[in-house]
Parts: sequence; structure tokens; C-alpha cells
Amino acid sequence: MTRILLLSDTHGYMDETILKYARQADEIWHAGDIGSFDVTDALSALKPVRAVYGNIDDHGIRKEFPLDDRFKCEDVDVWMTHIGGYPNRYDRRIREQIKQNPPKLFISGHSHILKVMWDKKLDLLHMNPGSCGKNGFHQIRTMLRFDIDGKEIKNLEVIELGKR
Repeated sequence: MTRILLLSDTHGYMDETILKYARQADEIWHAGDIGSFDVTDALSALKPVRAVYGNIDDHGIRKEFPLDDRFKCEDVDVWMTHIGGYPNRYDRRIREQIKQNPPKLFISGHSHILKVMWDKKLDLLHMNPGSCGKNGFHQIRTMLRFDIDGKEIKNLEVIELGKR
């Protein structure tokens, strides 16, 4: 079983509460708009980090992290990107690709809106962890944590970090 901490849209912000949850995970996944290497350095000092770059990330972060990351975690096919949309409203850039070869778990950030939805048409789970940073219009800072156990995604938990 692999314990995942999923976050997004830090915009360069990191605090001890985020790090507390990071210590409890086996892996940390960041769905873009990292904002600064300080964020990924702090996280990777604790646990392995997977990340994609977002629209606010500079050329240095874009050289270090991909736009899309498609990988396996245990027996779950995962696709993570920053601007991906959600079921029935996927971003134009990935729409045909996701229809032709859907993952089991599709992760995106960007909207700062926490959303977990089942896509019945494509038989996939979509997750957006919201934003745990302080920049943006969101009111409450959020992250997700969950377990991947073989082919199962389970024990999903919303983590609220308080007001931005």
C-alpha cells in the first residue's frame, strides 16, 4: 500500500502544517503551480516527490518537471497535469488523448477548487486537490490524501488547512 499526499497551487508557499502531512505520506504528488524550488526542495527532503509544472511556473521549474506525468503507482495508471479540466469538461489539449487511452486516476490542479469526481463514461476517477497556497480566490486551503493498494484507490481524505 502506498500513502499519497496530493497538493497543488502552492505558488511558492510552504508551511509546517503541509510538511506535517508530507511526513505521514509515502509519496507526495504536486499538480502544478509550484511557484518556487523552495517548495519541492522542502517536500523532497522528506519523501519522494512527483510534480508537473503549471502556468505560473518559470523556465527552471519547467525544465525540472514535465507538463504531463503518466505513470503507474502499484497497479493504478495515473495521469497528472496542471490544466486538465474535469469529466465532461476536459481541457482541449488532452481531450482526445484521454478519451482514447483513459487512465484509472486523472489528476489536475489549476482551478483552486477541490473536486473529486467519477467519470462514468471513461471509467476513471478525477481528483483536483484545490490549493494549499495563499494566492488565489479560494477561501480555504486544501489538499487530499489517499491510499493506493494494488488496483484500489481508497481511504480518500480531504485536508483543510484553514483560510488563506
